[in-house]
Amino acid sequence: MTKFARLDRLPPYVFATVNKIKMDARHAGEDIIDLGMGNPDLGTPQHIVDKLVESANKPHNHRYSASMGITKLRVAIANWYKRRFDVDIDPDSEAIVTIGVKEGMSHLILVTIRPGDVVFTPNPTYPIHPYSTIISGGDVRGIPVGPDQDFFENLINATRQTWPRPKILILSYPHNPTTEVVDLEFFEKLVDYAKENNIMVIHDFAYADLVFDGYKAPSFLQAKGAKEVGVEFFSMSKSYSMPGWRVGFCVGNKETIAALRRIKSYLDYGIFQPIQIASIIALNGPQDCVKEICEAYKERRDALISGLDRIGWNIKSPKGTMFVWGKIPDKHVKMGSVEFSKFLIKEAKVAVAPGLGFGEYGDEYVRFALIENKMRINQAVRGIRNIM
Repeated sequence: MTKFARLDRLPPYVFATVNKIKMDARHAGEDIIDLGMGNPDLGTPQHIVDKLVESANKPHNHRYSASMGITKLRVAIANWYKRRFDVDIDPDSEAIVTIGVKEGMSHLILVTIRPGDVVFTPNPTYPIHPYSTIISGGDVRGIPVGPDQDFFENLINATRQTWPRPKILILSYPHNPTTEVVDLEFFEKLVDYAKENNIMVIHDFAYADLVFDGYKAPSFLQAKGAKEVGVEFFSMSKSYSMPGWRVGFCVGNKETIAALRRIKSYLDYGIFQPIQIASIIALNGPQDCVKEICEAYKERRDALISGLDRIGWNIKSPKGTMFVWGKIPDKHVKMGSVEFSKFLIKEAKVAVAPGLGFGEYGDEYVRFALIENKMRINQAVRGIRNIM
């Protein structure tokens, strides 16, 4: 028996290898442009910070909070959904505040599945999607997603071939890392599929607001009958540039929300109350800051896409997320994404995320995170030109 049994099924963290090389280079005095981890660099809008400071100065806000989130925040969440998507949410039974999406999703999977249950996730995808299942003792089947894939067709084929039948489907659009997007018709088909196959849907809607070129991301809950089969998570991290604040929420199916509320009541006392109060201001207040954040990412996207195109690395411009998903140039593709990422640090002084870290179907790709300003992105392109 091993001392830490739950770690046995977790492979070595792929990103750690590249991060070590990046840090070693920086310690040696090299200027490495970091487009690796999707860690937003834009500051949280000032009016949200001001509310946090004001609330933190009131001693009654220092006490334990509610694990499901304070009432006014859940009401703000419901109102936000109504304004944005014309979706009705009951703040008492259909909404719960989470300590970011990673915490909420991990505990929802923990309370939902038994050892051996099968969960479908896209592949490649954000690591917590499959590993929340693995940590909980379930089995994951990856459904190929990406520029050359029909995800829904792959999903149908996988369902036919899988036994025991899958219990949950986790997905996310706009999608990290592939930047794939869908329309409302996709979600309507998905609801029919979930009902027919008795599968629960968990949709991670982290990039709801980071969309470009006229594209508007639909909410899964806009599809008729979506609440009957699933829930949707949203994070404040990207839309309001609040990544370190660790605040998100889950909305949708009442039974699922009740299960998450019950397990969270054993595990935490909720988020620091001033953060929740500031989040109310973010959701209820002026949304100009969201547009400005989105515009900043669009400017960076355009600089990277056009710059790479000039030096011969042609990548389709994404309609959503804060990432660019690029297939490794032909002359380097045999290296695989980890070795190519190491090569970029050494030769181009640019750090990216290897596609393998998101699943085996991502190994011919790397992900650029748009977390450096336009000037630094142009500098990165000049570095990459050296290896083209």
